[in-house]
Amino acid sequence: MSAGVVVVGAGQAGFQLAASLREAGYADPITLLGDETDRPYQRPPLSKAYLAGKTDAAGLELRPAAYFADHHILHRPSVRVGSIDRPLRRVLCADGTALAYDHLVLATGARNRALPVPGADRPGVFQLRDRADADALKAALGEARAVAIVGAGFIGLEFAGICAARGLAVTVVEAAERPMARAVSAETAAFFTHAHGEAGIRFVFGAGVVAIAGDARAEAVHLRDGSSITADLVLVGIGVVPNQELAEAAGLRVGDGIRVDALLATDDPAISAIGDCARAPSRFADGAHVRVESVQNALDQGRCLAARLVGRPVAYDAVPWFWSDQGPHKLQIAGLATPSDTAVIRPVPVGLCVFRFRDGRLSAVETVDRPGDHMAARRILAQGRVLSPDEAADPAHDLKALAVGALAVGR
Repeated sequence: MSAGVVVVGAGQAGFQLAASLREAGYADPITLLGDETDRPYQRPPLSKAYLAGKTDAAGLELRPAAYFADHHILHRPSVRVGSIDRPLRRVLCADGTALAYDHLVLATGARNRALPVPGADRPGVFQLRDRADADALKAALGEARAVAIVGAGFIGLEFAGICAARGLAVTVVEAAERPMARAVSAETAAFFTHAHGEAGIRFVFGAGVVAIAGDARAEAVHLRDGSSITADLVLVGIGVVPNQELAEAAGLRVGDGIRVDALLATDDPAISAIGDCARAPSRFADGAHVRVESVQNALDQGRCLAARLVGRPVAYDAVPWFWSDQGPHKLQIAGLATPSDTAVIRPVPVGLCVFRFRDGRLSAVETVDRPGDHMAARRILAQGRVLSPDEAADPAHDLKALAVGALAVGR
């Protein structure tokens, strides 16, 4: 009897792979191993609708229990895989059990980067990665008076917007000189600095945290310059670390993620990796291997790998795209920019539209409250259509016509 596909990780990527395999006609066993107690659920709403009370735990679930039974997908919660026995093609679980596989998929995701300062483990200091984290934050928000957020990335700013809407005093501490410094242009960062400032959110840039002080719980965040920020709730959001240890211990190549090829395969033909833990080549990074942390990447890599496992291999080539809801504004990004890419602002009546160029070629598009422009950008990037910086800056140049042309070329 076939051992089938075993997936380590029951997040968005792992679940999408399992679902796509069944949709493609895969008939052998599929086992989804998750280390949480919940069925697979969406993570992006945790820092948005879930914390804001606009959806509940049931609304987060990717599928109800009946789906797994109907599609013969065995979901095993609360399972931690301790090691991979590559010669015997089996995974060894922490509880001592072993599970054989024909093909193993590592969808182990990433974990929050820890803040390495005294007091970071005090009560009142939180991170946000899973539903348990979100539940703890929701409970704490009901009693909080002043909030400090360490890190001005997507998660930190989304949470800042929720806190400001509740009338809480919010201070965001960031080591860089602007928010989202690694992800967006200076122009987009300035837009959100102003927007969050208008909502009453205070920023402290170029600041390093040296300690979180307090008696029974967090009371203040101490900074390197000797100043302090009063806070009875502290959220740490300083990035993530890929969960690559399982692969590394098994002798697979790693380096800020599990190294895979264009077909999402590791060095072992019986093992693949997808999602936040995988580092794959991308034409949007000039062929370099990159690790993309987004729902889009998780979904598209799950579908791509499923196609290969049923005998229809196609190299992974999806346009990376991202979104972030911050207060009343929606940031959307298509493509992959580097900090040195040139920024070109397109005059628009509402929101913001920033085109990024690398060596004269379009690399990414950042939009705020402009979903139509975002969709056009994704189509243009997907087909590699030529757009010059002058054309991008000219509001008379019809982006939608170029995007429709790109769509027609792809048919």
